[in-house]
Order: sequence, then C-alpha cells, then structure tokens
Amino acid sequence: MKDIAPVSLELNGIRLEPLAPHHAEGLRAAASDGQLWQLRVTSVPEPDQVEQYIFKAIEMRPSRFAFAVVDIASGEVLGSTSYHDVLPEVGRVEIGYTWYAKRCQRSHVNTSCKLLLLAHAFDTLDCALVGLRTDNFNHASQAAIERLGAKKDGVLRHHALRRDGTVRDTVMYSITRGEWPEIAAHLRYKLAQRPIVALPRAGEAPC
Repeated sequence: MKDIAPVSLELNGIRLEPLAPHHAEGLRAAASDGQLWQLRVTSVPEPDQVEQYIFKAIEMRPSRFAFAVVDIASGEVLGSTSYHDVLPEVGRVEIGYTWYAKRCQRSHVNTSCKLLLLAHAFDTLDCALVGLRTDNFNHASQAAIERLGAKKDGVLRHHALRRDGTVRDTVMYSITRGEWPEIAAHLRYKLAQRPIVALPRAGEAPC
C-alpha cells in the first residue's frame, strides 16, 4: 500500500479536498442544516466546536486524513468524510467520520464520495481492504453501507462512547480488492440511473 498524501478528488460536481481551517465557516453552515450535532449516533461538531474538530482531524494524520465535501458549482461545503484507521503494513484503511448537510442527504452526494474514496484507495493506493463502521442504532448508515455492496464482518460490542456518554456497539463492514471491480461497476451504474441535479443552497428547499 502506498502512503496517503493530501489530494483533491472530483466527480459529479463534487470535490473532496483536504480539510483545512478555511473550511470552518462552511462546515459550520453544513452542520447547522438540520442541527446534525443533536443526533446521538453521529459525531457532527457543534457550531462552536468546528475549529477544534478541524484541528483534531489534522492532528490525527497519518492515521486519519479528513476531507471537506464541496459543491464545485457553488463552492459551498456540504459536509466531511475521512480515511481513518490507516494500517499501511496490512494495506487497510477505513472510510468514516462521514456526514452531510441535511439538504444533501438522499442525493448523489454520498454515492459520489464513496466512489471517489474507494477508487482512490484501491486503484491509486493499492489497498487490500477498505473498512466501514457505524453505530448499531444508526440504521440509515447501515443500509447505505450495505447498498454499496460492502460485506458485514460483525459487531464489536460495547466498543465506543457516543457523544451523550452511552456506549455503543459498532457494526463493521468491509470491501476487499477482489470485490472492488464489481462494486465499482455497481456504483457507476447507480449514478448513471440517477440524474445529477444542482444541489440547493443553504436555506433553500432540500434536494
């Protein structure tokens, strides 16, 4: 597996760019769309904690590489996603810390981001396996991961703290290099069947 270096990736009007301090205001607006920090099964930062969130993400390199999700047409920040738990010695990375403004959920955004990150991991970084994980009560996230074609590896019980202080079980998924060509074809087919429409700006009706 090759070393992960800062990189920008683009597809379907979406750009993933290395998360940096200048994304703070945009990230704050994205989190405020739906008051996402109130969801107990996610790690979305509260508005006054965005700068700390960005600093911590940068500080975690090289075990985590965080991206801002940006709408190319408007320049608006739509959310964030990351490579994390990077293990070069076994060729493994995970994709997580993922969240989007409410108006962008159930759009082409998540599928486009996952296709970008998976393609970069397998085709450029030569990863052997990409993992994904989620809260046992985050059923929407589990369904989204399963729609990608990832295989469920199991559940780590009593594994991590939630933001409200309770302890969650973590549902683990993965995709191997051998499975990637078929999953890549499936994701590209899904995107081809779904019209890529302009995303609403902050304050407009949801997509």
